[in-house]
Amino acid sequence: MAGMLAARVLADAYTEVLVIERDNLTGSTGPRKGVPHGRHAHALLAAGHQIIEELFPNLIDDLVASGVPAGDLAQNLRWYVNGRRLQPAPAGLISLSATRPVLEDAVRARVSALPNVNIADGCDITRVTTTKDRSRVTGVRYVRREDGNTDEEEVAADLVVDATGRSSRTTAWLAELGYAQPPETRVKVGLAYTTRHFRLRTDPYGTDLSINPIATPDNPRGAFFPKLPGDMSMCSLTGLLGDHPPADLEGFLAFAKSLPVPDIYDAIQDAEPLDEGVTFRFPASVRRHFERLTAFPDRLLVIGDGVCSFNPVYGQGMTVAAQEAMALRTQLRSGRAPDSRRYFSDIAKIIDAPWEISAGADLAFPQVEGKRTLKVRMANKYMSKLHAAATQDGTLTAAFMRAAGLVDPPTALMRPSVMLKVLRAPST
Repeated sequence: MAGMLAARVLADAYTEVLVIERDNLTGSTGPRKGVPHGRHAHALLAAGHQIIEELFPNLIDDLVASGVPAGDLAQNLRWYVNGRRLQPAPAGLISLSATRPVLEDAVRARVSALPNVNIADGCDITRVTTTKDRSRVTGVRYVRREDGNTDEEEVAADLVVDATGRSSRTTAWLAELGYAQPPETRVKVGLAYTTRHFRLRTDPYGTDLSINPIATPDNPRGAFFPKLPGDMSMCSLTGLLGDHPPADLEGFLAFAKSLPVPDIYDAIQDAEPLDEGVTFRFPASVRRHFERLTAFPDRLLVIGDGVCSFNPVYGQGMTVAAQEAMALRTQLRSGRAPDSRRYFSDIAKIIDAPWEISAGADLAFPQVEGKRTLKVRMANKYMSKLHAAATQDGTLTAAFMRAAGLVDPPTALMRPSVMLKVLRAPST
């Protein structure tokens, strides 16, 4: 998604955009190897929906017309905290119940249709090429992965954007070129998703798009149970710190039964299983601080998970990548090639808020390693009170979802009108 969104904004500024993709995309409509989390529940946050609609007008309407369920993020999704439902209320934020492959295919189709965009799939980039003084990147070398081919090809470029995600080799390339490594911040969460698909005997959703018990320190097991088109349903169970959901059906059902609400177990206990369980492990959130480097080669940028890989339970990855693509578009509109250090400084400001939300929330779990500043401790205590109050007041649910959806900044939850409702809420 980061690469497709980058290609979309680059197409407005360059004569030709070449996307070099490691996976074979021809005829591919399902999960693929390059997106290991693609088999599991995904979320495009509200801010991401807004950007997608700006870059690809009517794409959301087209998905809804194709049968993808849609509704209001705070009103039509069933959110639970410690076994209690957050009071639903309209927030004016659309939520699509689309799988990652469906959303990605729709975006890729739009990008592929652009006359100056070409996609070379089934290729592995081996290294970047540079000027003799190594101050500027001039292109890449890559191998077409077919019939055991090992011959490198070289393509020149005015700009190289690394959108290869968590497996990004930019840090290795920097070392080879004699540049310093970016400092990293890590939050070890030991997370795992396990997902199975079912054909349900009864409808547990009603008018809701999804049933989502949120993991908390008191109830660290969570789940995402989205409504999909047709008669198939997806259930993704989540567990932190090594407490991973089993893939076998018996263990999967037992884990679902241990959730603080019965809705999901009640729906799947007698459902028809349609596949084997698949597990995805996510050891740590990682933020690479490229913005702190004093030197960086010109004409090379990194976007998406290669800069910051968020704990996926917060659904921030695709939306932050979209925001970074918009920051790139802003630079491109100057008519000059993007400045690497300015770009990294700009996207660092974008990353700050979602990182504060997700990393701070992870540090509420006592076993998660990391520095708990006074700000983090106070924020987590306040959020616990806000969630409790939101079980009685839907306006607080809407406010929380606007911040979690990256439409409003986290500071919006500290507005006097919001704080007054939180502090006045009865203890539960």
